[in-house]
This record gives sequence, structure tokens and C-alpha cells, in this order.
Amino acid sequence: MFEGQSPVLEEIVPARQGWAHRVACGDTLVITDLEGQQAVDFLCFDADDPGDRYSATNTVKVQGNVYLGLGSVLYADSGKALMTVVEDTIGRHDTIYGCCSIPNNRLRYGVETTESCYSNFETVLAPFGLGQEAIVANVNWFMSVPILEDGSAGVAEAALQPGSKVALRAEHDVLAALSNCPQMHNPCNGYNPTPILVQVFRASD
Repeated sequence: MFEGQSPVLEEIVPARQGWAHRVACGDTLVITDLEGQQAVDFLCFDADDPGDRYSATNTVKVQGNVYLGLGSVLYADSGKALMTVVEDTIGRHDTIYGCCSIPNNRLRYGVETTESCYSNFETVLAPFGLGQEAIVANVNWFMSVPILEDGSAGVAEAALQPGSKVALRAEHDVLAALSNCPQMHNPCNGYNPTPILVQVFRASD
């Protein structure tokens, strides 16, 4: 899909860190898990109206599935299509488990942490004038949360390969924000957070 194209943006996001950037309509954001087994928490917003943000509820209801994969559309609160998954080497990504936070780590694991995806989102969204109200239920790329018949759910062990990727085409100008998850108390990162690669490819004329 991107053969012969050079990215207009290319950054390594270090382990445990966040990232946010405006992605123009028609451009494609590619997130690559460089070393394997690394969850990436993700939010997106209408760049010109950031109060219109990614809606897990609309996204799940419209597609009739709690997982995201190739062809899935990420919808906003308004019902606007923000981004579409146009390439995916995994096939199933979580929409329901949200992001780790310092209070959540205390509740779930009885530990006091100093870093979390919630904290990363706060840091990367602040320069865009967005605060805690902007941090809603997010997508977890490269993370599996099976839901069993009795309704129970939990983070699954998964042997995801280095080079796994997901690509998202922007359907409007969007603000994309992610946290390269620092979680060490469940298997989403293989108990060893690692860097990811983020690229933006420009739509061909």
C-alpha cells in the first residue's frame, strides 16, 4: 500500500512515552510494533473541533463488534467517521478495556505507580488545549481482551510478532494521540515495554 511512498512524518516513540500529532484528511497513520508484544493506547479527535472525539460506543454499535480490525471505522461522538483501518496484520484489537491509570493500578494490582497511559494522554494533549475531559474510553492496538460466555474479560497472553502494524486513514483532519503503554502488571506488553514506530504517509494526488 505504501510501497514507493516516503513518510511525511516518522518518529520512534520510546517505551512508556506518549505522542500526539495532527493528521491531515486522506493521510495514513501507520503504527508499527517494532519488537512485538507492545500495546498502544489510542485516541483521536476532529482536529478543528476537538470536543468531537472518538466514541467507543458509536464505533462498537455501528460495526456490531467489540473488536477492531481491517475495515473498521472509528466514529466520533457526533457520528462523524474520523479514521478507517486500511491495513492490519493482527486482526483483532480491543475497544473496551480503556487505559491504565495510577488509581486503576492501585485498584487492580494494589501498587502505586508513577506512570500510566492516562498520564501520557494528559501530557501529550495539554499542548493542544485538551485536559482530562478529553480522555475517554480508548482503542488498545495490539491488545486482546477476550470476552467469555459468562461476561468475564481480561487481558490475554499473546505472542505478537515484531513488525506487527496497523494503518489508519484520516477521514477528516484529526488529532491523533497515543500512549506507548508502560503497564508492567498484566501481559499486554509482555512485562517489558518497548519502542514503537509512528509514520504518516501523504495521500497521492
